[in-house]
Amino acid sequence: MTKAEIEMKVAELQEWEELLEEAKQQAESIRDQLKQEMLERDTEEIETGKYIIRWTSVLSNRFDTTGFKKVYADLYKAYTKQIPSKRFSISA
Repeated sequence: MTKAEIEMKVAELQEWEELLEEAKQQAESIRDQLKQEMLERDTEEIETGKYIIRWTSVLSNRFDTTGFKKVYADLYKAYTKQIPSKRFSISA
């Protein structure tokens, strides 16, 4: 590819990423509207006939890495390993 072709591809990529972000924001807005309706109805589930919408409370157990690292720094270091990866970025 020539430099001009690469620049066109980057511009096209940026347009698609903007469109994707707009779509994500629109989807989040609709999701928030449905959640608000469920709050107003004081329910965790709505059946529409075609869909069942649920917004339920969930309890999760998560490992407290920060706390563990503070108390057991040496043990944390012993079981920490570096993982190689590649990062793709574009800057102007």
